[in-house]
Amino acid sequence: MLTKAFIPYRGYYSTPFCRWQGTMANENSIKLGATTAQRWLKKNNFDPMILDYMYFGITIAQHHLFYSHTWAAAMLVDGVKDLPALMVHQACTTSTTCIHLAALNIEVGTYDTAFALMSDRCSNGPHTVWAQPLGPGGEVESENWMMDNFNRDPWAGQKMIQTAENVAKDLGTTREECDAVTLRRYEQYQDALANDRAFQKRYMFPAEVKISRKQTVLVEEDEGVTPTSAEGLARLKPVEPGGVLTFAAQTFPADGNCGFIVTTRDKAKELSADPNTEIQIVSYGFARAKKGYMAQAPVPAAEMALEKAGIKVGDLKAAKTHQPFAINDINMAVKMGMDVNWMNNYGNSLIYGHPQGPTAGRNIAELLEEVVILGGGYGLWAGCAAGDTAAAMVFKIG
Repeated sequence: MLTKAFIPYRGYYSTPFCRWQGTMANENSIKLGATTAQRWLKKNNFDPMILDYMYFGITIAQHHLFYSHTWAAAMLVDGVKDLPALMVHQACTTSTTCIHLAALNIEVGTYDTAFALMSDRCSNGPHTVWAQPLGPGGEVESENWMMDNFNRDPWAGQKMIQTAENVAKDLGTTREECDAVTLRRYEQYQDALANDRAFQKRYMFPAEVKISRKQTVLVEEDEGVTPTSAEGLARLKPVEPGGVLTFAAQTFPADGNCGFIVTTRDKAKELSADPNTEIQIVSYGFARAKKGYMAQAPVPAAEMALEKAGIKVGDLKAAKTHQPFAINDINMAVKMGMDVNWMNNYGNSLIYGHPQGPTAGRNIAELLEEVVILGGGYGLWAGCAAGDTAAAMVFKIG
């Protein structure tokens, strides 16, 4: 259990998420993440001199990846100080790892204030070649960074969606149940758009994207959300033969970035948009499910985080998940005694997409705002990651 790490209220942001091969498709995500975070710091009058360290989360290689963390840190503070940084890659739970590393170092007094910046661009993923001198004719081995890894875990030997189907089969989940959860998440996302996107504007910050040498656009809203209805879902075919998951019941690759200030209690209060609203990072959980059952992993991770926090499911005001497949939340609801329709108010990654590195960060920003609206209390985030792994975090808002 953590006791000394806090996040200032509104000391976080997420850009909108753009669809695969959409408006952000040609931006280097390292540069876009750093320049967006820099604009956000200036807009909110946060002095970059307060930052002692930065964690940079990224999972899809970009040009200059070798220097990604140091380059991003220098851009973030516009060169006004020498800011050390570390690159973190843990697939879909990258955001939680960055936030947790910052919290741990606050806890032990390594420094006072850190920044967690997570940025990814699934669009235009790199195509790499690897030397294979002992292969036939010494020909190189090629790898499509995005699709090859989505479609085959070298350990489990399966596509990600096949690991989700394994969990659905194990639970005996029907196609109709998956469609019902998908529709529910879409309806919850509509609540985030109500009153001129009032909920999203609590945490969302626009990205300035250069789409040509002469033109820059401001991306203010999500791009790629598909209108969803019960009738439309019923017409879709399963992605895998004999499966229960359609393309609507799985998330889609996306682009975007997010950032969090993690600091001491006193500093958080000083930086907070509302000094009376306190956000404490309470605990972290992790897990790895059996081979080929990725969607099961969030449950033991969440159970660990709750145990470390000393609370139970009934103590939660809200729960938010990274849900790459509809089955994830169905499994969690069944195994942990949750109402699947109660989870993920205002939608989640199933609906607005999955840039990987910043996905959990955006989920967490929404979780914090929801708990504030509900008057404070405990909030849980949980989600799976490539390789049948998962992480979870508990936050307390007072």
